[in-house]
Amino acid sequence: MPDDTRRDGRVPGINGVLNINKPDGMTSMDVVRHIKRASRQKRVGHGGTLDPFAVGVIPVCLGQATRMMEYLIDGTRVYRAVVELGVETDTYDIEGTVTARRDASGINLEDIQAAMEGFKGDIKQVPPMYSALKKNGKRLYELARAGIEVEREARDVEVHDIVIRDWSNPTFEIDVHCGRGFYMRSLAYDLGQVLGCGGHLKSLARLRAGTFAIEEAVDLSEAERLFYEGGWEAMVSPLDSVVAHMKAAIVGQRIEDMSRNGRSLPPGLRIPLAQPGEQCRVYAVDGSFVAIMSLDPSAGRWKPDRVFNSEKNAA
Repeated sequence: MPDDTRRDGRVPGINGVLNINKPDGMTSMDVVRHIKRASRQKRVGHGGTLDPFAVGVIPVCLGQATRMMEYLIDGTRVYRAVVELGVETDTYDIEGTVTARRDASGINLEDIQAAMEGFKGDIKQVPPMYSALKKNGKRLYELARAGIEVEREARDVEVHDIVIRDWSNPTFEIDVHCGRGFYMRSLAYDLGQVLGCGGHLKSLARLRAGTFAIEEAVDLSEAERLFYEGGWEAMVSPLDSVVAHMKAAIVGQRIEDMSRNGRSLPPGLRIPLAQPGEQCRVYAVDGSFVAIMSLDPSAGRWKPDRVFNSEKNAA
């Protein structure tokens, strides 16, 4: 372990994000538990659930970075999926029980491309029964396991693009760039319905979550090894990497103190943003991350949305 390890074996003050490549067969919370045990940190969380059979990017937040999870969840994602036509399952994926089989031999690439067009842009999507959403206080998957199916309201979701990478009847591979709340399992099911032959999600990999890409992801086993044996520092991204897309401002000592105390800033303070409600990153002159702030148009003042203490933002 590193030299700053405490006598109890715990590494102090890790405030940052791990880009973990989740293995098949694990829940997202399993990943969190493994990292929590290996890092010996008290505050650990993840920035977006992946189903157990799915693999790929899952950002794991430590320390103060756990307060950035909503920004991770709100970010866009890129998935690579294989859809198999002709077979429907109750979970809409390969882990479910087969509920129907239909002939998909007549489907061609042009049919799939035409069907895809209806799933791009701002669309409505009905979530699957096997999901963690709640209905009358019960998780939908709990109701589904009890053999109960309930009406689900369609939700607004955004799909930036869908690209077909490969097609070999009855399966095709696609890349999907989408926003939060989008269910790839529902997409596979819905495409099967439009094509008239049914379908399910055969495999799924998340290639990107916000600013975190699969090319830089660390295998879970390797992350655990680095925590136990040393060298973990290089894989921890600073907590402000989550909001690297926001504009940034540097403030002097007086404004830094006001911000860290959660106070709104004086009227007339100029931070180079044009839109009310737009957020920006605020830094002290020494480069430490101070806060995420937004302009309150009703008061004409900048107010802190998230404030961070002056501990190191990443070890």
